[in-house]
Amino acid sequence: MGHGFGQLYKLRGIVMYRISHFEQKLFTGIISHGFPNTIRRIAENFPYIAPPVALCYLSYDQLEKEHHRLMLKNPADFENDQ
Repeated sequence: MGHGFGQLYKLRGIVMYRISHFEQKLFTGIISHGFPNTIRRIAENFPYIAPPVALCYLSYDQLEKEHHRLMLKNPADFENDQ
């Protein structure tokens, strides 16, 4: 094909503009816009995620306690052993 990667086809009627990788400012506004946006997104999704996570944790904790209780030996079964 003789072309570089990303230039293997022709699009007709579509104009594409690109900025050089060296001209982009990657971390512009990361503290002023990015961090508050991340906090907002977490706060919006918290009511949907927290109840199932809490329910799973509580059920797992109770099941582990019950499993530990069932694995203990009963001392009354060994009273007559010599």
